[in-house]
Amino acid sequence: MVAGRSDEDWQVKAACRGPQAVAFYPPAHLEHKDERIARERAAKEICRLCPVRRPCLDYAVETREPHGIWGGMNELERKALIDRRAG
Repeated sequence: MVAGRSDEDWQVKAACRGPQAVAFYPPAHLEHKDERIARERAAKEICRLCPVRRPCLDYAVETREPHGIWGGMNELERKALIDRRAG
């Protein structure tokens, strides 16, 4: 690590920063399945082109992030990844 920098410096380079960030987390109201699928698809498309996708996913897996799209994966996909790595 470089002096004066944190391990989360990758976050400032994330493609999800800004108004599109709403696609990465479920809304406060009830979300229907088709709405969730469309929202997650939009978020994953942003992740696909993100220059820091890997450190984002690594962070979410390491911290066991329970919500949202991180590194192109939703909660269930990250859990499956963690289970495969542990298995």
